Amino acid sequence: MPVSPASPSTARAINDRLALGLLQSEGPLTANQLKQLTGLSRPSVADLVERLQGSGLITVVGEAGAQRRGPNARLYGIVADRAHLAALDVRTESVSVVVTDLLGAVLAEASAPIGGGTGTDTAVEQAVALVERTAAEGGVQRLHTVGIGAPGLIDPATGDLHDTSSLPAWHRRLAGALHERLGARVLVENETNLAARAERRDGAAHDRDTFVLLWLGDGVGAAVVLDGVLRRGASGGTGEIGFLPVPGTSTLPSATSCEGGFHSLACAAALRELGAEHGILEPGGSAADVVRRAVETGEYAFLDAVADRVAVGAAAMAAILDPGCVVLGGEVGRAGGTELAARVTDRVAAMSPLRTEVRAGTLGGAAVLRGALLAARDAAQDELFGPRTGH
Repeated sequence: MPVSPASPSTARAINDRLALGLLQSEGPLTANQLKQLTGLSRPSVADLVERLQGSGLITVVGEAGAQRRGPNARLYGIVADRAHLAALDVRTESVSVVVTDLLGAVLAEASAPIGGGTGTDTAVEQAVALVERTAAEGGVQRLHTVGIGAPGLIDPATGDLHDTSSLPAWHRRLAGALHERLGARVLVENETNLAARAERRDGAAHDRDTFVLLWLGDGVGAAVVLDGVLRRGASGGTGEIGFLPVPGTSTLPSATSCEGGFHSLACAAALRELGAEHGILEPGGSAADVVRRAVETGEYAFLDAVADRVAVGAAAMAAILDPGCVVLGGEVGRAGGTELAARVTDRVAAMSPLRTEVRAGTLGGAAVLRGALLAARDAAQDELFGPRTGH
């Protein structure tokens, strides 16, 4: 069956998006550079530049070349303040927020504790007010899109956080409150999935289309990316590895608690306890602090013990999914670095015939906020850079 050629309007939309993608990835470009990179004719480039300027998406940001004058020297760039974004990392008792322009340049950022005893309405108000103050500090009057990273299951059909007994009620109320108060588009995603998005775009998985990110933090989780697609499962629960029954625990997990599952082996509290057993736990130190100290001081017995535990989860993901690569995410994964990753690689190789490379995450806990920002930026650009009517 013959394929119909693209209509003129469709072709224009494709060319516009191509040019905008290049301006985002390469930075400001001249019309001649756009011609060379897109392969379009000079008249087509002139038309798209006129369209994009008219829609307020690009503008002249300078001049290039030896002469630095005339139409051919004009540098065109995306109008960064065409829209403003916010990203939130929502933890059990705190919120971190960053406000940026459309290209991701940070305008303001802040964090604030929200105590475990805080009532739901008060906690929601504190979080929303933090976003409003941070936006104001960045000189932003209106937010276009807000991305939120939070623990818990995200319903694939609605995008809402599942109602689970372990999550504070204010987590589930926050997205609606932000949308109502700010009028912005609000996206909610599981924190581990966002960390995987960030590690793939900017971190340890930048060269992988298929991998598993094993999150090692207060809790444990996994994000599964197969052939470039994040897999969520029927109920949004793909990667809830904390509930995985494993050897070495005193009980089995239940539908309402991951105690006794892989969580009990590799969560932050379990690793701190392990550090105390090895005599390397400092008062007030986090699990990442303990692992980092072990790497710096050569406490290899402790690192071996951590690797024994982490490898149980990594080998399970390898046996089921054959991802070829497991990234150890979160602050613990980054703190362990190549020392921990190499040990987990050896143990997975001994447990599974499927070749699996284990890498240390490079973004640590910052991956959640970075992933939330990427989600917000991509959504905003999809809307703003999408097909437009006009000449």
